[in-house]
Amino acid sequence: MNKQKRVEFFSRLRAGNPSPTTELRYSTPFELLVAVILSAQATDKGVNKATQSLFQAANTPEAVLALGEAGLREHIRTIGLFNSKAGNIIKTCRLLVDRHAGQVPREREALEALPGVGRKTANVILNTAFGEPAIAVDTHIFRLANRTRLAPGKTPLAVEKRLLRVVPVEFRKDAHHWLILHGRYVCVARRPRCATCVVADLCEYPQKQLARPV
Repeated sequence: MNKQKRVEFFSRLRAGNPSPTTELRYSTPFELLVAVILSAQATDKGVNKATQSLFQAANTPEAVLALGEAGLREHIRTIGLFNSKAGNIIKTCRLLVDRHAGQVPREREALEALPGVGRKTANVILNTAFGEPAIAVDTHIFRLANRTRLAPGKTPLAVEKRLLRVVPVEFRKDAHHWLILHGRYVCVARRPRCATCVVADLCEYPQKQLARPV
């Protein structure tokens, strides 16, 4: 996909959703961090249901530590892998209190040093909580970037680096949200909804004319 197509691609996504954001519900960087850790192999809807009660009971590192790992598990047991996630969240809360005065750090290295936080999670926090032009490549974005030829790559990191090179600067901060939402609801894994896609004519997916909306 050439530069002219990429500009038009993101212009159309912006026109349809001028202020995109995550579907996870949160009110502070810490709440977002916990929600993103919980979202691994879980749906945003499921995470939101669990965090609704959790954040009412404890929405700071200190409060979660006071709740304890057993208490935390009671709030998140509907989430996949809740035992390991509870352990990671407790360890992360301890590090936040001990090293960062209870605040979520804004530096990638410090974020990735937290248990349960990898590059993708760090990118979400940097972008969504702090407005950095980071792009977290999940399965939706990886599929869309390769399928459309927007930023093809063999690994999520390769796709991320290419996106950061080719996405026009004016779209870079919101690109993460536009791409994930488009991949989640339009450019889906099976039978992509090409007939209703606003960027179908720009897409370089060779089989797009064969795909039918579900």
